[in-house]
Amino acid sequence: MAKMLLFTDLDGSLLDPVTYSFNAANEALSALRTSDTPLVLASSKTRAEIEPIRFRLNHPHPFIVENGGGLYIPKGLFDFPVEKTALRGPYQVIEIGTPYIRLRAALKEIEQRIGCPLRGFGDMSAEEVAERTGLSQPDALLAKQREYDEPFVIEGPHTMEEEIQREINARGLRCTQGGRFFHLMGGSDKGQACRMLIDCYRRHFNGQRGPLVTVAIGDSLNDLPMLAVVDRPILVRKPDGSYDPDVQLPNLTRAQGVGPAGWNRAVLDFLSCT
Repeated sequence: MAKMLLFTDLDGSLLDPVTYSFNAANEALSALRTSDTPLVLASSKTRAEIEPIRFRLNHPHPFIVENGGGLYIPKGLFDFPVEKTALRGPYQVIEIGTPYIRLRAALKEIEQRIGCPLRGFGDMSAEEVAERTGLSQPDALLAKQREYDEPFVIEGPHTMEEEIQREINARGLRCTQGGRFFHLMGGSDKGQACRMLIDCYRRHFNGQRGPLVTVAIGDSLNDLPMLAVVDRPILVRKPDGSYDPDVQLPNLTRAQGVGPAGWNRAVLDFLSCT
């Protein structure tokens, strides 16, 4: 039998895009625990946001924060040294992304250069973040504890997007679009962090229980780098029932359901075939 390694986005995928609940995915989550399948959370969320979610999920596996900016591996998970890690509390951490202070400076430079207001999380109060995201105010405070990724909105005309992108590229940075925000980041992405973990798990399992099959589930363009590096990429529906048209891969599976409901069905279907 094949051994599965599953990567998942959170908002709009495992978590409901409105309520942030994963209840609709409980059946599949239970099946993953029963089959001892590693579930790696890969999100634009911060470490501070993901840790309470991990607690509710009883999640012992690695997680990827801020669109691949940082990779957190529970200390002692692997019985071999992982390169380029630093100990931080209970984790071995690989820092892949650009420091937040540089991203904030670049966003302000671009705003001044093009004369278009760009409002990032660093410009917003917790109340404003809560209003824009639907998060509670305590959760919004966690969302503002950023290290490698600056979510922002364009408050001027969206016809400026191409010019903004050119300015970002000129500074050696990147921009991707999630469900609600653009995200300014360095050269990191979810795919790079996923590849690092795939290498670790291949070594960890070392051929035990058959080949390692990698699966990823996402819902939007910022998940594309993660979906592109796995054997079986899966796209769930948006709340309006559509699929993100910008996510195109030759081997892409489109799950029959929105958010965690589609996630649940896709995981159960895949487990039944392995």
